Amino acid sequence: MHGLGNDFVVLDFTQQRIDLSAEQAAHIADRHFGIGCDQILIVEPSNKPGIDFKYRILNADGSEVGQCGNGSRCFVRYVHEKGLSDKNPIKVETLTGEMTLNAHKGSNLVTVNMGAPRFEPADIPLALPQRQTLYSLEHNGEAIEFSALSMGNPHAVILVDDVATAPVLTLGAALEPHALFPEKANIGFMQINSRNDINLRVFERGSGETIACGSGTCAAVVAGIQRGLLDNKVTAHLRGGDLIIEWHSEGQPVMMTGPAETSFEGQIDLSI
Repeated sequence: MHGLGNDFVVLDFTQQRIDLSAEQAAHIADRHFGIGCDQILIVEPSNKPGIDFKYRILNADGSEVGQCGNGSRCFVRYVHEKGLSDKNPIKVETLTGEMTLNAHKGSNLVTVNMGAPRFEPADIPLALPQRQTLYSLEHNGEAIEFSALSMGNPHAVILVDDVATAPVLTLGAALEPHALFPEKANIGFMQINSRNDINLRVFERGSGETIACGSGTCAAVVAGIQRGLLDNKVTAHLRGGDLIIEWHSEGQPVMMTGPAETSFEGQIDLSI
């Protein structure tokens, strides 16, 4: 499946749970020797009251993470298409919290309650003692300003004049494992076109640059609103397409709306 070209292999473990090794996950994600994807999404039953499913996310390198916005839209489409649930919205638990997913009837659009962003350095995590709206680090003798927050996973957002010429691959790869980010970070490069319109590219932790990143888009819009640069509802243009992000104030959830599509179904031999 894919959300704006951010592509996923979705596995149904509701009847039989399989413990994927990091090596098996990386094999699935390999675009030459496996199926190929940015991340793997796993559907599991939940034993928590009021929660419909457990939603697990594995990066292309096999590491597990707590959030993926584009993946969450695919998740709800998958459980509906496979007849695993006819509820709408559905509630899921992730590694870092709970989410509400709402599929729009008659379209491929899904709105996701992404939860409230967190800004305290210990919650991101960010290896600095005090919360700030804007942080700075030095890279190759140059001071780089960034916003930092958690959307269930760590994000740093850098403002750029033009995403087309921004050093996403080189700077993203250098900053993802920076010592300021104890659990590494997703690095967003945001170009502001107007108070309700941005362009964005994201270098994702554990996957490299993807053509769309839902949680990264939420983080970028929240960062722009926190800095007084954006209004409360923003259209974000990513290489894979557009997302609509709405956020009103600290402590309130971020609402993300965008498409989800099924590409194909198949089987893979994991006896590697």
